[in-house]
Amino acid sequence: MRITTTDTAYFLDSGHYRLTVSRTDPSAELEGWMTLSLIASVGTAGGRDETYETLPPVLAEREGEAIFDFPQRSTGWEAKTVRLTCTPETIAVEVRVEGHGLIGDVTLLGGRAVLNTRAAGTFRTGLHARGVFNPTPTHPVQVVRPVSVPLVLTVIGDASPGRLHAVFSPPPLVLAFCKEEPDGATAVPGGPWLGASVRAGIADLTFTELAYEPLDGGALLRLDYECHTSVSGTWRSPAVVFRPASSPWEAISQHREDLVAHGLAASAGERHDWWSRPIFCGWGAQCARADGVSPTELARQELYDGWLSRLEEHGIVPGTIVVDDRWQLAYGDPAPDPAKWPALGEWIAARHARGQRVLLWWRAWAPDGLPAEECVTDAGGRPVAADPSNPAYRRRIRTIMERLLGDLGADGFKIDFTQWFPSGSHLKSYGTTWGLALLHELLRTMYEAAKSVKPDALMITHTPHPAFGDVSDMIRLNDVLEYDAHGDPVPAVDQLRFRHAVATRAMPGHLIDTDQWPMPSRTDWLAYAEVQPALGVPALYYVESIDNSGEPISGEDLRRVADWWWPGGPAPLARTAG
Repeated sequence: MRITTTDTAYFLDSGHYRLTVSRTDPSAELEGWMTLSLIASVGTAGGRDETYETLPPVLAEREGEAIFDFPQRSTGWEAKTVRLTCTPETIAVEVRVEGHGLIGDVTLLGGRAVLNTRAAGTFRTGLHARGVFNPTPTHPVQVVRPVSVPLVLTVIGDASPGRLHAVFSPPPLVLAFCKEEPDGATAVPGGPWLGASVRAGIADLTFTELAYEPLDGGALLRLDYECHTSVSGTWRSPAVVFRPASSPWEAISQHREDLVAHGLAASAGERHDWWSRPIFCGWGAQCARADGVSPTELARQELYDGWLSRLEEHGIVPGTIVVDDRWQLAYGDPAPDPAKWPALGEWIAARHARGQRVLLWWRAWAPDGLPAEECVTDAGGRPVAADPSNPAYRRRIRTIMERLLGDLGADGFKIDFTQWFPSGSHLKSYGTTWGLALLHELLRTMYEAAKSVKPDALMITHTPHPAFGDVSDMIRLNDVLEYDAHGDPVPAVDQLRFRHAVATRAMPGHLIDTDQWPMPSRTDWLAYAEVQPALGVPALYYVESIDNSGEPISGEDLRRVADWWWPGGPAPLARTAG
């Protein structure tokens, strides 16, 4: 890197980017991309953090890097510094504070201040890009959106308006900026691109979401800690790392590489051959059969037997069967519902005798069936979610795993609803962990307990963040969405390819569950089924008809799926012990 200095600025040319760092105000110009605001705010439960004086930057040069520290006087902290660390390929921005408090919102690349010029209010980074790539599926579907449109990467969401953005929970925490206007729901413009990723491991992922908040040509990033992270002494935020890239896919790969280089990513565990066999999940068939009743009422032994029999008649013999929602009496402490599954253990043993494996659907965070003391509770003391920070809940999970994997003989779990995180600054939990880190603790509790009972248990999640590699064996691409921002349908296959590209770059050592629900039509379903084997482990959800359109599925349709998934005919399934 070459640095030249004048009275007003440092000029840095790394060979990969050019950066002009001001010596008179807290900003830096990243040539061609953005004018970085080097203001930051670290709010607390006690109030806002506002900068009321900025001091000139201090440069420290080390081998291979240049560090610019921007000291700032703050209303909320005894000391505050925004640090800009430059290497030949990356620029990292973080904030460091000293003092005491419970952290609320943290803003980087902007924040509240009264500058030395007496300009006051909220300051933001200036944007020269035209589009921003979002790695998480959203509804409306919009993979690359104008830079003026906000987005959030989060573990909180559902299907309500403004909340359907946690299909991946969590996604890789990386954005990517481009210089072309986006065109189409899943279209990705050509390069160049600039990646912007969060460098943090599980210990520092105690926030619930990263929000990109643009306004009038500027933007800042907001991390929401919900007043559950305590500071007593010194604290530093995760760094936002900028790096040039040829595509958003390369930006995701670089994000993973950065986490690996800093010891913050997790590798996949041992893989077992049976995990790669085609899956049948009964949820789509339950939805298609539902007529005036909830699909959850149709997770029944006799229906699954009928569906599997019809599939086998037409050449489809799945290696793995997922018994979906709701086979259990209670979500929080699950045991088979005897009215629906009068002999689940014997049923699983019979499937094992045929060479098939059985996964059980699991609803994450569900508090029903749990005592309040094992739950995250609200201000009224009511259970909101299971609390994995509580040793009693962790002991309960070990007992449940012994019951379901040991006594019943199930082979693993499809873990769903990780996006129903117990969000709220007033919520109370046993421990101090929060945010993405608490979700990781929930999954780690399940993962370790399951593996202790059955080492080859398969754990499927929809958490394609590189730090979650040690709590998942297979990444599920999750529910297919419908429309773009103009209200036009988005082909399911296009959504599949986008999600596959994200997941395989964030977690290249993991298998991919291609999912298959919901489908808008029989035509979309067949198109989706045809490409599934090339993009991961194929999963079949439909047997008799398509739920959204009501179109029947013929025997010929099923035979076509069999030909696509088993071109030479189904391989014999190895029999397993019950």
